[in-house]
Amino acid sequence: MYSENFQESLAKVEAARDKNIELEPRRMTAQEKEDLLKAYHPDYKTDEFEALTIGPNKGDKVPKELAAMLQAHSRINPAEIDLENPDYDVDVLVIGGGGAGSSAAIEAHEAGANVMIVTKLRIGDANTMMAEGGIQAADKENDSPAIHFVDAFGGGHFAAKRELLSKLVCDAPEAILWLSELGVEFDKDKDGNMITTHGGGTSRKRMHAAKDYSGAEIMRTLRDEVLNRKIPVVDFTAAIELILDENGNAAGAVLLNMETEDILVAKAKTVIIATGGAGRMHYQGFPTSNHYGATADGLVLGYRAGAKLLYAETLQYHPTGAAFPEQIFGALVTEKVRSLGAKLINKNGEAFMHPLETRDVSAASIIRECNDRGNGIETGNGLAVWLDTPMIEKIGGEGTIEARIPAMMRMFGKYGIDIRKEPILVYPTLHYQNGGLDISADCMTTNVENLFVAGEAVGGIHGRNRLMGNSLLDIIVFGRSAGKSAAAKCKNVTVGKLTLDHVDKFEKEIADNGINTDAVSPKLLPNYVKQRDEK
Repeated sequence: MYSENFQESLAKVEAARDKNIELEPRRMTAQEKEDLLKAYHPDYKTDEFEALTIGPNKGDKVPKELAAMLQAHSRINPAEIDLENPDYDVDVLVIGGGGAGSSAAIEAHEAGANVMIVTKLRIGDANTMMAEGGIQAADKENDSPAIHFVDAFGGGHFAAKRELLSKLVCDAPEAILWLSELGVEFDKDKDGNMITTHGGGTSRKRMHAAKDYSGAEIMRTLRDEVLNRKIPVVDFTAAIELILDENGNAAGAVLLNMETEDILVAKAKTVIIATGGAGRMHYQGFPTSNHYGATADGLVLGYRAGAKLLYAETLQYHPTGAAFPEQIFGALVTEKVRSLGAKLINKNGEAFMHPLETRDVSAASIIRECNDRGNGIETGNGLAVWLDTPMIEKIGGEGTIEARIPAMMRMFGKYGIDIRKEPILVYPTLHYQNGGLDISADCMTTNVENLFVAGEAVGGIHGRNRLMGNSLLDIIVFGRSAGKSAAAKCKNVTVGKLTLDHVDKFEKEIADNGINTDAVSPKLLPNYVKQRDEK
């Protein structure tokens, strides 16, 4: 598959492979990491951020693309929405049909609530489905939630909300048990013990996986449970505005049927935002590993209703996105590839960093290697480095790749690249929304009553950087928690008169602050149509 342009560099990689397997590049010091991130990580490019001029986070800087959506016009005219005759009336309205939304709906239903899921694509069309590497939990004899906390707290630059991170790590073992009992087929050894591996920034092997399609296996199981419980799921229907009651509490959502463009109203005693991430915003022009609908909708909905954001300026650029061939540009190459032994190699055949540094440090290292040191490989879509996958079978034996990362083998095999014999080209890809809506430990937003959030739309769980395997974990831990909390809360909720006054107030803020924009939000779907030159 690789053309003559790559052959000189490939020869150097192959010649140095045995030496590089034995070589263990040293880990960076804390100061080296800090200096590297400031110089090369996209989160530190100050000219790519903009201060918000309206809303609860006024004065805070966020990516320019996000600022445009947070300060855009609503998709609706409140005067045209009939709130007196809602199309749906439920106890718990879950917005989003991925892992967090499904977990929330299952637990709310288990608690006896009348729950409904609305999702702008189909249930399971989510980043959960695309997660590959695994899910962390400290459930082995040489590990503990305390050690898991220390790893994650440090990996997140000591910025995580302690009560959220504590909940994440302490509830992790039970989350694995819950998934197992629902039917998730985790990898096990011949004696039935779960196989665990390292991830970047972990001091213990606590990554549980289902080969390299862990998210798909988890989502399959959750989707089946939702459908088996006959929980109503309204597919191809996006929430385009939250509804509050006269007391300022969350009380439902205005919905848009994505096929017919009909407007619907859902009334609810409690609302759970589980809308996922923002990769399809393509911040700073980066490719993304995210699913088609990941456009930061939950942040926009919550912000316009008065919910505060936390760390919205921090994104995760997964260090290993596919850089070649063009057909899979930006697709995720799971960190599990590196945990199994593959190392990052520059065009000269040199291993230039420790393979299991945290994701932000790894991404910044690759960007530095390509852009500053001149050691990247030109792919036609930009620069990249090698990920030397044949190392895996030299270390683990023949058959390791097919047994442990078959999805990776198939993805590249479609384009004539046998990752058992040939390395692959990678470059950072926009992967995860570290920031989001600010919540308390019960998953309710800190300043909008009866509005709960779970999954990637939450800010503060991971701090300013996330370790591998903690996102599949947070959708389960906080999805379940949000479902339980919302179901318990709705028992004592009397919904007041429905109102969209907050939308009018937000429009007034836009006008009063001189924001000149034609944009409407939430974005809902990316636009990849190239504009034709009219001339």
